[in-house]
Amino acid sequence: MKRIYVAGPMTGLPALNFPAFHAAAAELRAQGFDVVNPAEINADPAAGWVACMRLDIAQLVTCDEILMLPGWENSRGATLERHIAMKLEMAVRYHQHPRSNT
Repeated sequence: MKRIYVAGPMTGLPALNFPAFHAAAAELRAQGFDVVNPAEINADPAAGWVACMRLDIAQLVTCDEILMLPGWENSRGATLERHIAMKLEMAVRYHQHPRSNT
C-alpha cells in the first residue's frame, strides 16, 4: 500500500485550511492509500511552525508520494516539504481545485 503525505498551505488561512487537508486525506483513503495528514499530526492550532514542521518532516520521509494541495506555492512549509520529497525522489502529485458547476 502506497503511503502519501498531504502538503499545502495552513498559516493565515481560516481553520488553518484543515478542511482541505481532511477532504484530501479522505479522498485518498477511499482510494486505498495510507495517508499522512499534517492536520491530524498537528491538531493544536497554538503549536509553533518549527515544532510542527519537525513532526511533519519526520512523517514525510516515511512516505512514497506527496500530494500538493492548491496554494502550496505560497506556503513556506509546503514548498519545503515538496523540496524534500523531490530530493528523496518521491512521486509528486498535484491536487486540483474542485470544478464549479456555475
